[in-house]
Amino acid sequence: MNPIFQQWIADAARSTRSGQLGEATRAIQRALREAAAAARGGAPQAAPPGYRAAPHGADDPLVLDGLVREIDGPEPAPSEGPADRAPGGMQERWQRASFSHQGRTLAFRLYLPPGPADAAALRPMVVMLHGCTQNAEDFAAGTRMNLLARDLGVVVLYPEQTQQANAQKCWNWFKPQHQRRGRGEPAVIAALARSVAAEHRVDPARIYVAGLSAGGAMADIAGHCYPDVFAAVGVHSGLPQGCAADVASALAAMRSGQGSAPPQSRSQALPTIVFHGDADPTVHIRNAEVLVESVRSAGPAPAAGAGQGAARVTRGRSARGAHHTRSVYTDASGRDTLEYWQLHGAGHAWSGGSASGSYTAPDGVDASAEMLRFFLAHPRVVP
Repeated sequence: MNPIFQQWIADAARSTRSGQLGEATRAIQRALREAAAAARGGAPQAAPPGYRAAPHGADDPLVLDGLVREIDGPEPAPSEGPADRAPGGMQERWQRASFSHQGRTLAFRLYLPPGPADAAALRPMVVMLHGCTQNAEDFAAGTRMNLLARDLGVVVLYPEQTQQANAQKCWNWFKPQHQRRGRGEPAVIAALARSVAAEHRVDPARIYVAGLSAGGAMADIAGHCYPDVFAAVGVHSGLPQGCAADVASALAAMRSGQGSAPPQSRSQALPTIVFHGDADPTVHIRNAEVLVESVRSAGPAPAAGAGQGAARVTRGRSARGAHHTRSVYTDASGRDTLEYWQLHGAGHAWSGGSASGSYTAPDGVDASAEMLRFFLAHPRVVP
């Protein structure tokens, strides 16, 4: 990592701590563009042509009926990713493996960024949970998370749901046995994260979890169940923990944001960043609002004068003209620990993603870059 790049990342961290989130994001994006240009030996390139719009329509069968209907279709070809080597350092790797815990086995892909061979510093890690019908390669391509993580030195882990566990490869966020600590999918995801962290020099205070749709719902569950593993949570187009207990209530929550039961109460709120399109035909935006309120209501009441209350709201648009509203909330100590990005006119798709993956909205604000910026500003306090 060159000194100029390190300086920009340090500037981003200072801006985040002082509440200047827009400036922090711009610093990270500048650093990424310049690092990529230096690697190519030239100027930063424009976005590649051929980006496509995200799929829309309430009758889209791939996600809406993902809980109950099997669809046969081709999967994207695996991508082995780049294999660059830092000068005198470790090679960039894109690995495939599997992991078993409590009788469950998950395949996963693991992105390891390049770095110096003798690096002693521990690295952060993001666990990325795909949506229904997706796999690790598709999700990595669509979110561009590996590309962004490369120059930040972030490990990225992509667990894959099995078709035996769910016909559409959705995480089973709507089943009670997968909503509790020590059981089901949250347990194996947390155990996998711990195993990878121990093997690959990951900082236990900087392990994060994020996901899209069913993966976003499971990310919220995993973070809530394992605050001793995950430092912060990212939910894109997902649902709050406990809003459903079976397929019928899951479909009701997806369609209207009103499940059969209120979301489970939280004794502790992890730092959380939420993205949701207000034109999402698959998972109603009310789910994002309920999730935000659930996180805000968790934990101790604010002390007098601590500043918790109304959000700081800013409106903006991406470089490609897509509009959004960002709301930033403080916790009882006055820290910014919750962000909600309402994506105006957006459907059920990862904002700012690449058309090389499914369920992406390339015109939107870069959700991957914003999540990384948010995550890196919120390490977990390790006792």
